[in-house]
Amino acid sequence: MTNTIPQSWGRYPTVEPEQVVPLYWRNEIPRLSDFTTSVLPYGYGRSYGDSCLNEGGVSLDITHLRRFISFDEEQGLLRCEAGVSLADILEEFVPRGWFLPVTPGTKFVSVAGAIANDIHGKNHHKAGTFGCHVTQFELLRSNGERLLCSPTENKEMFSATIGGFGLTGLILWAEFRLKSIRSPYISMDQIRYDSLAEFMEIAADSDKDFEYTVAWCDCLKGGKYQGRGIFMRGNHEYSSAYAHKPLPKNLPLLVPFDFPSFTLNSLTVRAFNEVIYHMQRGKYVHKVESYNPFFYPLDSVHNWNRIYGKRGFFQYQCVVPFENGYEVMKEIIERISRAKEGSFLVVLKEFGTIPSPGMLSFPRPGLTLALDFSNHGQKTLRFLDDLDALVLQSGGRVYPAKDARMSPESFQTYFPEWEAFTRYIDPKFSSSFWRRVTSDDTPTQKMQALPTNQTILPGNGR
Repeated sequence: MTNTIPQSWGRYPTVEPEQVVPLYWRNEIPRLSDFTTSVLPYGYGRSYGDSCLNEGGVSLDITHLRRFISFDEEQGLLRCEAGVSLADILEEFVPRGWFLPVTPGTKFVSVAGAIANDIHGKNHHKAGTFGCHVTQFELLRSNGERLLCSPTENKEMFSATIGGFGLTGLILWAEFRLKSIRSPYISMDQIRYDSLAEFMEIAADSDKDFEYTVAWCDCLKGGKYQGRGIFMRGNHEYSSAYAHKPLPKNLPLLVPFDFPSFTLNSLTVRAFNEVIYHMQRGKYVHKVESYNPFFYPLDSVHNWNRIYGKRGFFQYQCVVPFENGYEVMKEIIERISRAKEGSFLVVLKEFGTIPSPGMLSFPRPGLTLALDFSNHGQKTLRFLDDLDALVLQSGGRVYPAKDARMSPESFQTYFPEWEAFTRYIDPKFSSSFWRRVTSDDTPTQKMQALPTNQTILPGNGR
């Protein structure tokens, strides 16, 4: 047992499990049925809300399950243990000419977490979610059975586990396909745009020719400049000049203490946004940079979540359908500006049409906005409820991996498949998030019948 208390990246809510149990060998897992309370896997704590927390239960620390198992050079198929981080993969395989098929804005995420939250990235319009590239994984159920799950074997459990919040069982290892690259550099454009309408034009023009697209958005600017920002688009650099160019080494920054709660306010955020927007003097800039600052700009600032102070923050990510996305997004940004609740960390992009294999996967075709809100208690909670109402009315949804406060009514409307999903939840597994959004105070104690035609694996060593 370890003394480390699991915490989410948003630092809200603050809850404690009954115990934290580290897992060291995938063939020497404690009997999950022996625990008297519910269990939940926990990795590196980069989920923003409570989907990774299990108040009063057992947190299964998977970060020691960190071994590579095999790699098929011809097909790019990597098999590794559940606790391997995306950072581990990048460090080992980028020098060998391989990259992640999909990556979020941080590389400090476990492979199991990437599956459980069905993460997405800047290339959703080209590659879909992480789950689209998973070929198989081994799932340990609390009754001791080990299931091989793939698109053809135990396919219902495969679908439920991808984007299933870690509730279907314990992923022991996973296999997925990496993508071949010529260099660790990105050829990118930065385009300063003046309004949400201009963003829509640039995004439509960029999706065909650029693998990665995303924008930083100023949510506090109103009027004709509403939604202005910096649009970034890029592709992997394939010229021979960069094939063997070493990556620059930058000293990481550190936020050593919690900032006072008044540090981030509408005045400081407005000032920051002005600097960022005008830092690029010309409208269009082309450059080639290494993958780290392009994909993971905040990973170079250790403990950046302390900027929001001890009370933590809420991250809010929604997606609204294209049909009325422009009007709804304008209204969302307008409300953020009026409420003076905006953040300097704002991401705006389009999701594509590639479907995920995950039953409860978040992305759908439309416009998605993600930003942080300092925790000002009930004032912030009421404001986020107002945003929920807009998203619900539009037929959109909010991302559970970044949520710490949505109501059961909102969740169940966003994800009408949730009731079908409950058939695949392991009866020993639960989370603070799931109990909150389903009003389920205790996990089911009776083992559910396993779906038919399952492939069950024997224990196969360490």
